[in-house]
Amino acid sequence: MTEKLLLVGSIPFDSAEQVMHTAVDMLGDNLATIPDGEVLDRRFWILRMAFQVFNGHPAFEVQHRPKAPKGEERLIPTGLDDVWRFKLRSGLKRVAFDMPGWRLGYAKDAQNSYAIFSAMKREGKIAPETRFQVSLPAVNSVCNPAIFGTDESELRVIRAGFLDAMVAEARNICSIIPPIELAIQYDCSFEVTDVHGAAGLPMKGSIERNVTQFESLSAAVADEAQLGFHLCFGTFGGWPRFAPDDLGRTVELANAITAAVARDVDWFHIPALDTTEDAFYSPLADLDVGSAQVYLGLVHSMESFSARYKVAKKHLPEFGMGAYCGLGRLQPGDVEGCFRDHQRAMAIAQEIAKEN
Repeated sequence: MTEKLLLVGSIPFDSAEQVMHTAVDMLGDNLATIPDGEVLDRRFWILRMAFQVFNGHPAFEVQHRPKAPKGEERLIPTGLDDVWRFKLRSGLKRVAFDMPGWRLGYAKDAQNSYAIFSAMKREGKIAPETRFQVSLPAVNSVCNPAIFGTDESELRVIRAGFLDAMVAEARNICSIIPPIELAIQYDCSFEVTDVHGAAGLPMKGSIERNVTQFESLSAAVADEAQLGFHLCFGTFGGWPRFAPDDLGRTVELANAITAAVARDVDWFHIPALDTTEDAFYSPLADLDVGSAQVYLGLVHSMESFSARYKVAKKHLPEFGMGAYCGLGRLQPGDVEGCFRDHQRAMAIAQEIAKEN
């Protein structure tokens, strides 16, 4: 069945248990994978890397930290103009992170959340074929110019070191969790921004610059585990962080990732704006992603959902659906309403299918 739902990852609850129970109760029949919600500090996505990993690392000098009243600290910036900023120390040609496989914290959290997932499966609350979804940020999204500046030679050094750390983390996750029950998704926000020329780096070579990392990142995912990619227009500072005229460059990026990795990709999540313009969706006809399931981020702005769904269907006859991004920036009380929108989207899609 192609009309499946995807939860991109983040959900603003306090515990993975609450996330999984709510997801199963409201959407379980339509979910092929279930995330743990990236709860607590992971709710802030790559922002936590600044204060948990980069701050204090001997390779970096702190250029700016989020403003706070005297004698207090603020870890999470309040806006795009107040983010953590670092500079690579002069003369360094290599960056390394200690405790490979654990340093970034993703394997530790996956281990803890999988215990909850596994218990729910044993109790019959999660279907046997449903996989545990771990969402990991792409390297270039973490090591981006807003945090590290636009010197490409420095970015290459920083990214190479962080890539090693992320590869170790992904491999460790695949050793902790049975791969047959696992799905790993790489979240690509800066990558999408960059290929649209909106990141402060040269447009020329932007596809290649962002795709190379996925050769190693995909190889770190065990063969029996599923591999997905979430392409994103960004939500920090409000969604969308930028709004392209169409999905052309996003489609080019998805095609390039597919060509670059040496294994099958199981899914791509592609965002969709609140527009019914045919030209925005028409590049979907050029998707060349093999057997990968495509999820479109159509579940939002429900007053225009039906029209947007029909336009997208013209160019991509089969797809699943999701929100435009993770839900981590919502208020907790808004989550169930968003899940009801997912239910409504499925019902509308089924009614449209009957009409045709």
